[in-house]
Amino acid sequence: MVGQVTPRAAGAAEEAASAADEAAGAAGRAGKPGALDWDVENCTIGRAMAILGEKWTMVVLREVFTGIRRFDDMRVRTRVPRQVLANRLAALVEHGVLRREPYQEPGARVRHEYRLTRKGFDLYPVLIALAGWGDRYLADPEGPPIEFVHRDCAAELHLEIHCAAGHPVTEHRDVQSRPGPGGRRRHPGP
Repeated sequence: MVGQVTPRAAGAAEEAASAADEAAGAAGRAGKPGALDWDVENCTIGRAMAILGEKWTMVVLREVFTGIRRFDDMRVRTRVPRQVLANRLAALVEHGVLRREPYQEPGARVRHEYRLTRKGFDLYPVLIALAGWGDRYLADPEGPPIEFVHRDCAAELHLEIHCAAGHPVTEHRDVQSRPGPGGRRRHPGP
C-alpha cells in the first residue's frame, strides 16, 4: 500500500543493504551520490508516472473517486476537452486502473461509466497525499475546495508513513533510499 514500506525477504534486504553500503562508500570516496551507481531504467516511480503523470489523469481519477463516473458529467464538471478525456479514460482502462461498466437510461442508447478497479482503489492514498500538498501550498485564502473525511467520524484524512516495523516516519531526513531486489548497477558509458 502506498505510504507504507512493506517487509522484504531477509536475504534480498540484506543484499540490498550491503550493495547500498558499497555504493555509499564508493560514492563517499568519489564525492558523488551512491545512487548514481544504480540504473533507473526499471524505476517503478517512472513507470507509474508514465500512466499517471499527465495533467488531466489525476483530475479524472479525482472525479471517479468522488462518485462522478460518467463521461458527460466529467466533461461538464472539469471542462476537460472531449478527446483528452476520452484518451485519459481509455489509458486508465488499458492499464487496469478503471473498468468500463455499461448502463442505459430509459429511451437512450447503452453507454458506459467508469469504475475503479483494485489497482485504482490503491491510488487513493496518492490522491489524498496530492490533495494535502495542494491544500497546504496552493489553496485559495478561504481554504481548499474539497475535503476528504472519514465517513464514520467526519474527521479530515491525512497520511502517515510508518516503516515495516511500525515506527512513524515524520521527517524526510529519516528516510533513505537503497537498491531494492530489482536494483541493477549502471554500466559505465563509453
